[in-house]
Amino acid sequence: MSVHKSYFSKNDTLIFNSYTNTGRNPVVELFFGRVDNVISPMGYSRFIFDLDLSQLNAKIADGTISTGCTFDMTHTLKMTNTSSFDEELLNTTWSNGRRRATSFDLVLFRIPKVSGSTGNPQLWDEGVGYDYYNSSTALNSSNAMSVSQELATDKSFSDRPVNWYQRTTVKNWSLPGIYDNTNSNQITGLNYSGLTIVDTQHFEFGNEDIEFDMTDEINSLITGGTANHSGWGIAFVPDVENITGMTENYAVGFFSRHTQTFYEPYLETNYNDLVEDDRYTFYENKTNKLFLYTYVAGNPISLDEDPTVKIYDADDVLIGEYTACSRTLGMYEISVPAITSDTVPCMYYDRWDNLKYNGEDLPVVENEFVLQKGENYFTIGTETQEPKMYGFDFNGIKQGEKILSSDIRKVNVTIKKAYTAKEMITNVDAYYRVYVKEGSTEVQVQDWTKINRAADGYFFMFDMRDKIPNEYYIDMKVVSDREVNTYKREVQFQIVNRK
Repeated sequence: MSVHKSYFSKNDTLIFNSYTNTGRNPVVELFFGRVDNVISPMGYSRFIFDLDLSQLNAKIADGTISTGCTFDMTHTLKMTNTSSFDEELLNTTWSNGRRRATSFDLVLFRIPKVSGSTGNPQLWDEGVGYDYYNSSTALNSSNAMSVSQELATDKSFSDRPVNWYQRTTVKNWSLPGIYDNTNSNQITGLNYSGLTIVDTQHFEFGNEDIEFDMTDEINSLITGGTANHSGWGIAFVPDVENITGMTENYAVGFFSRHTQTFYEPYLETNYNDLVEDDRYTFYENKTNKLFLYTYVAGNPISLDEDPTVKIYDADDVLIGEYTACSRTLGMYEISVPAITSDTVPCMYYDRWDNLKYNGEDLPVVENEFVLQKGENYFTIGTETQEPKMYGFDFNGIKQGEKILSSDIRKVNVTIKKAYTAKEMITNVDAYYRVYVKEGSTEVQVQDWTKINRAADGYFFMFDMRDKIPNEYYIDMKVVSDREVNTYKREVQFQIVNRK
């Protein structure tokens, strides 16, 4: 499995019955509570955003992300809670007097079109606002009412679109705040009951991070099932927004796309591009996989059609016929059911046909593999296996290297028996993970991912283009006889911006 991250193209927090714009604020502040608080606006807020899916679509178009062998691509929206780092922040108050919210549900909804499900999309602009209220308005201590002060222009405050009422200078939302949470509006599709709810998440303590499942939503967008979208929104469920008679405001915060920290929100796409080539470890009595690698001038390419494959034994007897699938760009896979033979080891041949590129037919390709004894793979008896220790060599990323954020690197991994220089391991379950460090905390960038095993060695691809410039670390992990050995900071490098 590999990971691609898509970041926000714009975002803003809409404040109930307010023209305030906070599109450039580094924190998303979702609050509720109808209380007369002149510093903190009364009512509730909703967050809206859109995603830049151009790089994701490009990877799908060129075959890097392929669903040819399996359609298990998932998409998860992730936003980091501003209080997730310190449990002492629970049940405290914000600097503006709001209490930190607990025990609530947030919904992720699709911004409806002008008439709900029909008409034109409600396109909107992010705006240039920062503050949630105008600092030129002060609290009068004598009567607790807000009064205007003669202050210099507050460049951090803006009441230009987008806001609760307006989506652009000349266009309003079909309904203020996008939808009516009381379901009393008569325009079809603009009540809460008419919204497309993508996912709902419960927050018990209020310091949890957002993890909304957007798999069906994004897959429909990619395949054209959903057209002309204008983004999504996050809000408290109507039961929370409509609470009255409260004496306090309650709020939860998340980092926005304008955060100056590493915790920029993103859509995480997980897709299966795992290569496990058994050409040199092809054992009897088990299912094995074979791969064909397709390149032009050293660059991987997708063929016009999926290849067909026939397998023959040494006597040229046909053993089976298969249609290959695209695992990722330039790598075609077949899964071969268990083969047995009276004489093992013995030679077999795989012939790949229907090879077409840019409308031209290419010659048939014939490869070979050796069927090996199953006893070299299966260990069944009275003895247990001893856990093994491993060592690793890498090429593709240098230790301490500074890498441009526009690079894509193929990292080749040599796995060998520990304390030896030449005893290479050809079949082992090895994994890697990627993270950055914030003090003593390891912030995960990519969870444990199995390393690809090609016919000529182990490798994984690392795309810098969807990573935030920072210093990165790679750990290795090998599972052996139920023992998990983690090898810390095998690789350390920096991703830097191009000037």
